[in-house]
Amino acid sequence: MKSQLLIIPSIDIKNGKTVRGVQGIPELNCKDYGNDPVEMAMIWRTENAKFLHIVDFDHAQEHSKINFEIIREICDSVIIPVEFGGGISSFKDASDAINLGITRLVIGSLAYTDPDEFKKILKTFGASKISAAIDVIDNKVTIKARKKFIEPSPLKYAKQLEEMGVQRVIITDVKKNGMLQGANIELSKHIAHNTNLKVTHSGGITNYKELIEISKCISGRIDSVIIGRALYENKFPCQKLWRVAEAGLFD
Repeated sequence: MKSQLLIIPSIDIKNGKTVRGVQGIPELNCKDYGNDPVEMAMIWRTENAKFLHIVDFDHAQEHSKINFEIIREICDSVIIPVEFGGGISSFKDASDAINLGITRLVIGSLAYTDPDEFKKILKTFGASKISAAIDVIDNKVTIKARKKFIEPSPLKYAKQLEEMGVQRVIITDVKKNGMLQGANIELSKHIAHNTNLKVTHSGGITNYKELIEISKCISGRIDSVIIGRALYENKFPCQKLWRVAEAGLFD
């Protein structure tokens, strides 16, 4: 059976507006991105997206909930699952986000800094509701909004997360993120081949060739791709992109 690759558009939000994330840093006043995150979510749904990835930069950087009502409106406005990432640093944060209507949470630093709290979230909401983020710079895992590096290699850290009960990781090469200069597919493949984790690749996807390469990886273990800038800047004919992916033609 041909594998299917889930294409996940990313909507990055800061100060209530859609922004462009480049190497994990929000860039404001991007005229091609539109200002209204809710409208953007509805556009991606119209383009046949089956899942959305939301990054809340205000919550990530300042623990501000200024965007929460917008995120709730997104969840209420589309009939597809919405994934949320940005500053989940406690069980309460996780609960508050889930209560917005979020389908899946992305948790990064907390899994390393407070594994007991992270395990509590996993146990309460279930592993299917959690994606653990592994952000990488120069093959080193970074946490705390890229302000700190930790000792385990990306693969070793992925295995530690798996032992904690994680079922899915989002792998991001931060230097590739938003640069439109190609993706570090080998990093995602390395983790997929050496763990039993489901892998979502994030960062740097620019063209069909990269999607085809990912789709061939280890029987669908890398089963999804988060794409931001390349979609917004029309690097793909969007309707065709999802139609081909859903038909399982990436092989």
